[in-house]
Amino acid sequence: MTTARRSLADFLAIPYRFNVIAGDPGEGGYVVEYPDLPGCLTQIESLDDLVAMANDVREVWIEAAYELDLEIPEPSYPETYSGKFNVRLPRSLHRQLAEQAAADGVSLNQHVVALLAAGNAVRAVVARNGHGYAASSIGTPPEADDTVLAREMASVAS
Repeated sequence: MTTARRSLADFLAIPYRFNVIAGDPGEGGYVVEYPDLPGCLTQIESLDDLVAMANDVREVWIEAAYELDLEIPEPSYPETYSGKFNVRLPRSLHRQLAEQAAADGVSLNQHVVALLAAGNAVRAVVARNGHGYAASSIGTPPEADDTVLAREMASVAS
């Protein structure tokens, strides 16, 4: 038994998230892309055009896919994560984190979230600068003493 296909109006009513990417400095403009709709993107000059152009390109993409009888994917929602997960760690690390949180006057949860966010930011910068050392070392020339770099990495990690 086959399931009836949704109507075009049903597909057009589905909300999809989109990304807005700023153009190169000096050139201006923006790119609007729908990550769930392959190849669905447009370029705009001003943010004033954002809503109208984003809706227009999405509608044209869905209409074309519908007419060609192509699959129209369901939207993905990154916010479906609950924000909760359990982590098992050594008791000594648990105690150390709890003591640091108490010293800072924040909950253990807030302290761990701040540490994870900081570590994630450092990791992103290291990946972007391509040098394999911490964000605080970005200005350090590659030929810098390894001891200096190790000290900076340790200070970021703590």
